[in-house]
Amino acid sequence: MRVGITTVQVPFVRGGAELHAEGLRAALVAAGHEAEIISVPFKWYPPEALGAQILACRLLDIEESSGMRIDRVVGLKFPGYLIPHPNKVLWILHQHRSAYDLWENHYGDLYGVPYGAEAREIVRGADRKLIPEARAVYANSRNVAERLRRFSGLEATPLYHPPPDAEAYHCGEAGDFFVMPSRINEPKRQDLVIEALFRTRNPVRVCFTGAADDLPFFEKTRLRAAALPGDRVAWLGAVPAARKVELLAGCLGVIYPPFDEDYGYVTLEAMLSSKPVVTCADSGGPLEFVEDGETGFVVAPEPGALAEALDRLWEDRARAARFGRAGRARYDAMGIAWDKVVECLLA
Repeated sequence: MRVGITTVQVPFVRGGAELHAEGLRAALVAAGHEAEIISVPFKWYPPEALGAQILACRLLDIEESSGMRIDRVVGLKFPGYLIPHPNKVLWILHQHRSAYDLWENHYGDLYGVPYGAEAREIVRGADRKLIPEARAVYANSRNVAERLRRFSGLEATPLYHPPPDAEAYHCGEAGDFFVMPSRINEPKRQDLVIEALFRTRNPVRVCFTGAADDLPFFEKTRLRAAALPGDRVAWLGAVPAARKVELLAGCLGVIYPPFDEDYGYVTLEAMLSSKPVVTCADSGGPLEFVEDGETGFVVAPEPGALAEALDRLWEDRARAARFGRAGRARYDAMGIAWDKVVECLLA
């Protein structure tokens, strides 16, 4: 079968969505299919651009390429999942969140701006009308499926997949540091972690990995971190995959407190590394995997609560190791595998 994977990408920005598409393509090829990522450049601002982006996707003809039929299309990201095809399934990573759960939220960018309300209605209307064109609709998490149901009245089946390089993750001896692997921007909440470090009883140390795609936020957060006494924070930037694997293998635990994450590879990477995860009660996707008091801690999104969780793991290394082992066992029991994904998407 020839399979097209439709998505969008903000030029020069690379994150989990790009890794997701590449992982799906590799899994399809490994299963004996031809597969190609069909990516459209995406610019979401000013708000007037959203209608044009939807129209651009709707005008694309991908029923065939070079005279050969594309048998199946798998749509991932808005508005790429709106590209028409007679044999399309959707595996939605997320809708355009500023028109949905981030409306009236300071993380969003449509509310209260000229043409923002009109753009919101265009996005919502397109989703309600065009998503049902697909022969089947999946979401990459229960969190994303619930948003689709709540805001659009549409049903989707959650479909989990492994993180990139899943087979490489392993557990090593726990060191005296936590890791927070994530792109650096406001919704990921590195600033919350820094504020927690001002409140810990112990000299808790955190290594931050990931590129900064919000430079003003990064500079502000880094300046605040510089006021911490001692060598408490390391900004490692975007590290190679092998380095990331070793950091997770050698850390005491993983911190992942984003705001309402769609899915979150970080949680799964920590579980594969047999490390406990500290996340927040409003972090979304990670809550589908982290069991409070069993595989990590789920705390209020407040510096004091996060600090207390870090202190508890810092002071009780046996508990941290026990949580990590339980996380690995939970991952294995869930049976997350690419062959199941391929089977569902091509059914």
